[in-house]
Amino acid sequence: MKKLAHIAFALLASLSTLKAQESPKEEDFYKIVTPPIPEGIILEVGGLTTMPNGSLAISTRRGEVWIVDNPTSRTPYFRKFATGLHEILGLAYKEGALYCAQRGELTKLVDKNGDGKADVYETVYAWPLSGHYHEYSFGPKLAPDGSFFVSGNVAFGDEEWWRGESRVPGRGWIFHITNDGKYEPYATGVRSPAGISMLNGELFYTDNQGDWMGTGAIFQVKKGGFMGHPAGLKWAGLPNSPVKLTEKQFFAERDNRQHRNEQGRAIKPENTLGEEPQFLYQLKQKYDMVQLPAVWLPYGVHGVSTSELILDDTKGNFGPFTGQVFVGDQGQSNIMRVVLEKVKGEYQGASIGFRSGFQSGVLRMAFDKDGSMFVGETNRGWGSAGDANQGLQRLVWNGKMPFEMYTVKAQPDGFEIEFTMPVDRKSAEDLDSYKVSSYLYKHYPVYGSPQINLEDVKITGVKVSDDNKKVRIVLEGMRQYYVHKISLEGVRSASNSWSLVHPDAYYTLNNIPDGERLKVSDLKTTRSGKAQASVSAEPTKEHVSPDGKGKATPAKAGAAAKAPTWEEVKPLLAKNTCLACHAPDKKVVGPSYADVAKRKYSNEKIVELIYAPKPENWPDYATPMAPMPQVPKAEAAKIAAWINSLAK
Repeated sequence: MKKLAHIAFALLASLSTLKAQESPKEEDFYKIVTPPIPEGIILEVGGLTTMPNGSLAISTRRGEVWIVDNPTSRTPYFRKFATGLHEILGLAYKEGALYCAQRGELTKLVDKNGDGKADVYETVYAWPLSGHYHEYSFGPKLAPDGSFFVSGNVAFGDEEWWRGESRVPGRGWIFHITNDGKYEPYATGVRSPAGISMLNGELFYTDNQGDWMGTGAIFQVKKGGFMGHPAGLKWAGLPNSPVKLTEKQFFAERDNRQHRNEQGRAIKPENTLGEEPQFLYQLKQKYDMVQLPAVWLPYGVHGVSTSELILDDTKGNFGPFTGQVFVGDQGQSNIMRVVLEKVKGEYQGASIGFRSGFQSGVLRMAFDKDGSMFVGETNRGWGSAGDANQGLQRLVWNGKMPFEMYTVKAQPDGFEIEFTMPVDRKSAEDLDSYKVSSYLYKHYPVYGSPQINLEDVKITGVKVSDDNKKVRIVLEGMRQYYVHKISLEGVRSASNSWSLVHPDAYYTLNNIPDGERLKVSDLKTTRSGKAQASVSAEPTKEHVSPDGKGKATPAKAGAAAKAPTWEEVKPLLAKNTCLACHAPDKKVVGPSYADVAKRKYSNEKIVELIYAPKPENWPDYATPMAPMPQVPKAEAAKIAAWINSLAK
């Protein structure tokens, strides 16, 4: 009897271990470290760069530049290098000097007498400003020849605060400052280009959701390119402009697209503000200078305020992702991983989650010589998740291998996914382990866009490589220009039955590659019906760290059954990007829904405020809510009723 009891106990223990091993989390592989910062130093970080001697240079939005010696030690030494500058939102090191983009100029900082402080503040080039608060300047970034690129935010309209305007040349542009200090307009169509970056000698930038920008995005920048926002076209006719698209052409083509759509098919209510969807790719089909995003970042999922791009050049010291790109987000205080590839001469690729939980908005990143990543943070002007308003943190890989999608590459008939470790073949050959859908964003003068033309994509089969490191997913109905959400909830690792740390990838398919399609005879086409069941049970999994030493914490069971109203409304909040700025019971960018419920608005009043917010009602929140006219009225009414139910 004792023997049977012992066997039963051992079996239960092994099952519990297997269950616990299924769900390692981000923090099991990448630790956030907060270095000691001397009292009185406020680091609203606007720029970061690692200097040749290993010191870290930091610029702040308060106009200071700090040098941190021995930045990864337990006792880093902070010294003020420069002060009295104007909102420095970028920093670069070149030939013994630091260069920063102030609001109105590119400035060179030099320590001539060697006392550790800048004694020369030299204007390299000054650009015009109208004085509007939103005219941020980002950069500089060094080009391969040592010259500089800078990007300029648009201003906002006086009546419609979110409507972008270019009141002076350079606003809504990316411009080039030559080695002899001359100004060259380079490309336009940008709205809020916070993340100008140089990746392997090529210029990229990130933009933020707003008018004409359906969601955050990553663009490659080519000379003469147009990225979609029309404000900067005001200056396209200047003699030195390389952009050949005019305001007249842009708005005439938009009117033509609207007319063609209205003549061609009926207007669907869920897509409208009085017009059919108009997409950026339609403009590109007529004008070659239009540049599509290499990657769309799903709003509220992979951030709400896209910031810095940084290339992993650590040669494995930061984990298995050398050569890939990381992108930060200020609003959600997180970092995503981006896998890029070139297909038919254009960049495209996938956005995958990476690390959340930073204390404030992630604006800038820089790698230390030891391979760890410094993260500079701020939330002024745009609220962010986290308890702090600013700061500096460090992200450190602990040497353990996470189970992740290593790469996602487009194929003529689907996608090929490579993993960081071999997959369990049985789970990987089960079609129920996968789900794929596709959608697109509108290109129109409204703040942001919902996901348009959302459809599930049929999976016809999968093929697992002989070494179990790659899976080829064959699809029926891939759509060019669309974002394809690829979910691998049911796939497990071979050695320890882990689920993926991040099971979703969002791939922007600008071009479908040519090549050989797999034959049906080469594919596995069976469905077990088990994988999806395991997905639905995901919230009940326990969690321990990969080495088995972490404390297992059972998830709360039965929560969904106690709150059916939340489960019903949550998909609507996610679909309409409401969860990007609000949570049920805590402050994010905006107030919690519980706090809204305390105001005792009627359901009708909440619906009205969804369509026409009144920021003056919430003076304690720095970021005014944008109008959300794209939310269908029936969904807005359901959301309003749920919010008011919280007061009960």
